[in-house]
Amino acid sequence: TAIANGCFFNIGARLARYTGNETYAKRAEDSWDWLWGTNFIDHDIYFVYDGAHVDTNCTDINRATFSYNAAVMLQGAAYMYNFPQLHRLQDLAKSYEQTDGDRKWKYRVNKLTDSLLSNFFPEDIAYEVPCESRKGACSPDMLSFKGYVHRWLAVVTQIAPFTRNRILPVLRKSTEAAVKQCTGGDTGRVCGFYWSDGVYVDISVDRTSGAGEAMNVLAAVSSLLIEEAKVPVTDSSGGISKGNPNAGGGRDNGLKKPKPITTADRAGAGILTLLLLGGAASTFIWMSVFE
Repeated sequence: TAIANGCFFNIGARLARYTGNETYAKRAEDSWDWLWGTNFIDHDIYFVYDGAHVDTNCTDINRATFSYNAAVMLQGAAYMYNFPQLHRLQDLAKSYEQTDGDRKWKYRVNKLTDSLLSNFFPEDIAYEVPCESRKGACSPDMLSFKGYVHRWLAVVTQIAPFTRNRILPVLRKSTEAAVKQCTGGDTGRVCGFYWSDGVYVDISVDRTSGAGEAMNVLAAVSSLLIEEAKVPVTDSSGGISKGNPNAGGGRDNGLKKPKPITTADRAGAGILTLLLLGGAASTFIWMSVFE
């Protein structure tokens, strides 16, 4: 699927930028090349298609387009654009400034940005093309895609700042539409999925709890804070995450081994257990007697 390979590409690009390790960048580049070579990415309009079957050697492309497929590829491409700048020009990385970067990846970022915004933001409002035109046609996972897209686009404006003037106005208008329709339920604050309608559409139409719809609006509102947020750090510019080269190999998972349990530990645990049981019993008796 596009999302499985897209996530692999995305995490490789992010790890490359964070660590400066060229191996991660190479794996990300290989992932892009495979997706491009199998036509998961349209060579003309840069749509990202949903998948294909292994049985046919991935030649039967499913040309459905989902917003999160496009967004995960765009964010990964933006990290690949940003990667050579930060690790070839460390003095600029420390001040969070940007240069022209890698022209190849800048071109890809531009093409993916244009494609995503034109396809999934008609009238500058997030719209899930494959299902939104038919009320009740979106599956539970599709009902959460708008939130991911808003978040990932916001990060793209930080690490590929030449996209800001195109992306930020769209995020603002889309968020305004998202908030405007949050008028449902007994509280008058429940959010729906159909932002471009301009009015709340009851979540029962999609047979859902409304969790995805609420996540979408929260992510959209949060995405507007991106202009005050710092650019994602690297291990040489404030990052504190450390890798574990032994992860996945051998019996050591990198976690600290627990200390041996002593007699004092057992005694303490017994006392705590008695106190908890006594408290629970007292509460039960009190509730029964004074009901």
